[in-house]
Amino acid sequence: MRRIGFALLVFNASLVFGQTQGLAQDTTTARCVSVDRLKAHVATLAGEIGERNVLHPAALHAAADYIRQIWQAQGYAVSTVEYTLNGRTWANLEITRQGQGESPAIILIGAHYDSVAGSPGANDNASGVAALLELSRCLAAHRPLRTLRFVAFVNEEPPFFYTADMGSRVYVQAALARGDDIQAMLALETIGYYTGEPDSQRYPPLFSLFHPDRGNFIAFVANFASRALLRQAVAGFRAASDFPVEQTATFSWLAGVHWSDHYSFWREGIPALMVTDTALYRYPYYHSRLDTPEKLDYDGLGRVAAGLHGMSAALADAPMN
Repeated sequence: MRRIGFALLVFNASLVFGQTQGLAQDTTTARCVSVDRLKAHVATLAGEIGERNVLHPAALHAAADYIRQIWQAQGYAVSTVEYTLNGRTWANLEITRQGQGESPAIILIGAHYDSVAGSPGANDNASGVAALLELSRCLAAHRPLRTLRFVAFVNEEPPFFYTADMGSRVYVQAALARGDDIQAMLALETIGYYTGEPDSQRYPPLFSLFHPDRGNFIAFVANFASRALLRQAVAGFRAASDFPVEQTATFSWLAGVHWSDHYSFWREGIPALMVTDTALYRYPYYHSRLDTPEKLDYDGLGRVAAGLHGMSAALADAPMN
């Protein structure tokens, strides 16, 4: 009976989880995103810089410097939220497109720039950072109604995950202390690998009963409290890209559901999503030395980034409640 009850719980959660093809693609959005730039960002972070974490502090600082330089070249003033850990200083980086409306509401889009020990981190998470840098470039001249904020988080990977020293955990607490009104957060996490091969997609227990076995989609993952944000985000994505989408609002404790920086925002009651290619449930090189730049599908990443561009603009321009 207990197993049946759990199956019903997962099934009920999965009713919110379904695949949709995009609507007619927004060609303006598609033209802005550059696959060559995405590829160059991944090559720099995961190829030239390579493994970047507290065990390789020079590389981690080099990654932060690279992100800062790109944002400055795009015309942004880069703010640094620093904290000290193990006798060294680490930095979350942020830039902002100020909203034109009267509300101080903030839509925050983030990605972590560190890699796990032993891996150059091309997909996890140079792919997410590359998309973050393209989104900020494409939206540099946009005048949003709500404020758009882009954040590069440090120290997401173990041993900091779930701890008070996790970069996004430090960041969100500082943001709330200064009174930032963050109404939505989207974490770009491992978004560069797609395949149409049969049986290439795996899931947490029972989800495979309701979802496709081919890893050719991008997934939007929310907790139940973030369902409204999930609907808005997927609608904005679909209006800008024809890339297949899977979406779910489910239990935050399920394996894989909370494995990124959005979890730090869930802990503070802020609506948040993870955008992901599902990482270890699809990517054979996850958290390994083989997570290198040539493994990624850059055309797929470009189509996803185009959808994220449209989604970001739609969320930022939505009428205030």
